Amino acid sequence: MGNLLWWHTGVIYQVYPRSFMDSDGDGVGDLNGVRQRLDYLQDLGVTGIWLSPVNPSPMVDFGYDISDYRAIHPLFGTMKDFDRLLKEVHRRGMKLITDLVPNHTSEAHPWFLESRSSRANPKRDWYLWYDPAPGGGPPNNWLSAFGGSGWEWDEATGQYYFHSYLKEQPDLNWRNPAVQEEMHDIMRFWLDRGVDGFRVDVMWHLIKDERLRDNPPNPDYKPGMSPYFRYRPNYSVDQPEVHGIVAAMRKILDGYPERVLIGEIYLPVKSLVSYYGRNNDEAHLPFNFQLITLPWDAASIGAAVDQYEGALPEGAWPNWVLGNHDRSRIASRVGIRQAKIAALLLLTLRGTPTLYYGDELGMTDVVIPPSKVQDPHEKNIPGLGLGRDPERTPMLWNAEKNAGFTTGTPWLPVGRTYRRINAGVQATDDTSMLCFYKRLIRLRNAQPALHSGSFRRLDTEGTALVYVRRQGNARWLIALNLGTRRTTVRLADPALRATVVLGTHSDAEGKQLTHRFRLRGSEGMVARLH
Repeated sequence: MGNLLWWHTGVIYQVYPRSFMDSDGDGVGDLNGVRQRLDYLQDLGVTGIWLSPVNPSPMVDFGYDISDYRAIHPLFGTMKDFDRLLKEVHRRGMKLITDLVPNHTSEAHPWFLESRSSRANPKRDWYLWYDPAPGGGPPNNWLSAFGGSGWEWDEATGQYYFHSYLKEQPDLNWRNPAVQEEMHDIMRFWLDRGVDGFRVDVMWHLIKDERLRDNPPNPDYKPGMSPYFRYRPNYSVDQPEVHGIVAAMRKILDGYPERVLIGEIYLPVKSLVSYYGRNNDEAHLPFNFQLITLPWDAASIGAAVDQYEGALPEGAWPNWVLGNHDRSRIASRVGIRQAKIAALLLLTLRGTPTLYYGDELGMTDVVIPPSKVQDPHEKNIPGLGLGRDPERTPMLWNAEKNAGFTTGTPWLPVGRTYRRINAGVQATDDTSMLCFYKRLIRLRNAQPALHSGSFRRLDTEGTALVYVRRQGNARWLIALNLGTRRTTVRLADPALRATVVLGTHSDAEGKQLTHRFRLRGSEGMVARLH
């Protein structure tokens, strides 16, 4: 593939600003805190920094309930602080991606205040207002992802409005051209300011069924699942018309050089890849969350990689995500030893990798006492483990109080392991997770075969996942043991010869491999093929 841009070859790193670095001692991370840690990110080797929302918000959903799309919440700083951060990111040769939350606003947004004021208000049709069902009650059975009905009754105007998430987050009506144009202007506002792209929140939610048909029951629903999955959201998400909306967003970005459009989309692969567009004219990177959602075994992941590669439209660029602010951390999902295997997998598969802050340290989920729970998802649906606080806890910078994150009281508890698991300690330990990530990213950045070469999976048995990356004459063999016991790898080519350049076990580096070799439990290798 020719004309590769920074987001094709680079590594993206998600910063959750509330938890990254607090510069003013109020217990909440901020923009100046992010700026203070840019040298760390540059040294890690990442190219793009994705910043979760920093707009004004009542913080009912911690920034995903926006009340002003063209400003910065004072909690995070000022617009001058944002501009300074952007300038410093660019000065270091990195890029800044911001969150765009177009599906819903805060109920405190001036648009909704106007829309709610009367049925005759010009902005009434900016949101999804409907009369009760003929027999009374909500217009249909659509549910909120955060629990209960997706419909909220408004006594003053005698109609319901729809909210995909909290009732304080009313959904916008993307069938209204005025809403589309306003959001396009907001995109231009930030692009003109210099941001390098957007990660679009819940992209697949933007359009709903115009006929308001009921969602069908989900035959796969089981007790213990989120109540949201009692019905299949056939009519409340992933509607055909959403592709025109995404294509229009893409057209805005195409008017600026080297900008990237990323979509948050939790859908099966066949539906996911449709968001590239028929002519690659929609999202550059519809987020691929399979490494978050799949069972952690070689057969499942190997088959999923092949399926995804086979489903990609011609010319589409793949991507992989290992963790984010909504899902349990990788080290908690698979264990700390397998977390190194996961890093090797993420950073050697074909396509753009996205890291979640702290995963490079092996940070794990933190148990949150009931009195300190912040997440509305957990508060609305307690007892099912749906809360997202455990993976949003403060970054572990050093062994000082509060792990160096803040001089105040952190908004979420700091993990108890911070005295031995932190960036300061790991930076001086060649065997640490952080140093492993640095070496791996450095190798990936230096070898075109590893960041943009072809991919071919090799037939293996048991717990091993083995594949080859190739660019021209350069060939690399990646061998990963996704199991905890020793396994033997047998490859078909008896002439195969390779030298291990990087491994989870440092004593393997320099080792010569043939078509038959052993991997210890949770061992992974990157080897140069001769």
